[in-house]
Amino acid sequence: MAAPSNRKLLGRLSLPERNFVAEALRTETVGGVLLLVAAVAALVWANTPLRDSYATVSHLHFGPSALGLNLSVQHWAADGLLAVFFFVAGIELKRELVAGDLRDPKAAILPVVAAVCGMAVPALVYTLTNAVGGGSLGGWAVPTATDIAFALAVLAVIGTSLPSALRAFLLTLAVVDDLVAILIIAIFFTEHIDFGALGGAVVGLGVFWVLLRKGVRGWYVYVPLALVIWGLMYNSGVHATISGVAMGLMLRCHRREGEEHSPGEHIEHLVRPLSAGLAVPLFALFSAGVVVSSGAVGDVFTRPETLGVVLGLVVGKAVGIFGGTWLAARFTSASLSEDLVWPDVFAVASLSGIGFTVSLLIGELAFTDDSVLTDEVKAAVLIGSLIAAVLATTLLKIRNAKYRALCEAEELDEDSDGIPDIYEQDNPAYHLRMAEIHERKAAEHRRLAEVAGGASEENDGPA
Repeated sequence: MAAPSNRKLLGRLSLPERNFVAEALRTETVGGVLLLVAAVAALVWANTPLRDSYATVSHLHFGPSALGLNLSVQHWAADGLLAVFFFVAGIELKRELVAGDLRDPKAAILPVVAAVCGMAVPALVYTLTNAVGGGSLGGWAVPTATDIAFALAVLAVIGTSLPSALRAFLLTLAVVDDLVAILIIAIFFTEHIDFGALGGAVVGLGVFWVLLRKGVRGWYVYVPLALVIWGLMYNSGVHATISGVAMGLMLRCHRREGEEHSPGEHIEHLVRPLSAGLAVPLFALFSAGVVVSSGAVGDVFTRPETLGVVLGLVVGKAVGIFGGTWLAARFTSASLSEDLVWPDVFAVASLSGIGFTVSLLIGELAFTDDSVLTDEVKAAVLIGSLIAAVLATTLLKIRNAKYRALCEAEELDEDSDGIPDIYEQDNPAYHLRMAEIHERKAAEHRRLAEVAGGASEENDGPA
């Protein structure tokens, strides 16, 4: 029997996957910076003499009452705008399943195990903290999520260059996180169901699927239908963001012959900037505005619910993802890429403790009957994410010179053909081109040396 192949954990991505990841993360990075700005603006707005206006705007209601949609601004941001975010998450998940790292079960087991452990351990840390401290177990899901945009914004701010394999690993973790978060929201935070409205939403999703399969095109068909589905899902009692995920999963994300991009990739390219640049920052603006005082910060570290959130994000995420990755590698044939070391995995695991957007959403859902605890849990999410960011920054900076060298090697394109040289090393035509380039450079150097030598002889001649 042949020995099993020794697969590489966090090895080099294929060129198409690398290009896709680079484009997706570029948009998320810009969105992450806007997210940071929005979060800071919310904190400033809520902690200055203008705090009353923040509360007034956040609780301003508008929308058609007859359709059950007369919602506050804060509610529209959480249920409406985040549906766009989860729509993109649904497309990302579908693409990962049919064309990305998750399509191969043997390759998928590593990031999936890492992500699941990275959600289970924070939930366990929260539960143990509150079981010992006598707190509420209702917020167990708050520290389970990773905010990819916020994490990338931290990387952009500190100027750290992560190799594409580590960035793709972080993206895959976030995609699986989003999937599990969606399931958590649907299963654990749905109290009352209106089966009539839910049935209508399911019928709408069926129509959406049929139109896609028939090849019907036109935003004027799908956008109104999506709004109807969203409204019915909201009124059903199931969190309205589930409708966004469902529609995203229905899009075709594999390419047919002659297609440069699949419909899912094309729509994601169009919608992702709207999600990252508008929907998520506006959600942050109306969700992160908690009153911060020395007493409130002290309560975060003394109250079991909030301490559980902080420990879950900072300790649970890092230990869970690192431990899950190590265990998956230990009990499979995979070995870590020779370009990386295990502390690199721990640094990325620490960065995954930034759990802003979905953590804030789950915090709101978990403690709807206690507004004071809701605000304190939000403060705990902010503080935990900040601590995780500082820890990850310290760890990543230690290896930044190595990361920079790896990134430069990934980008090097000496023959200027638009394909990084590292992807052409097994191509004989590439080596022939490089030999010609080197010969031309050598000839040019010889010519310059001869010219310099001739000029030197003229200068040394008789006056």
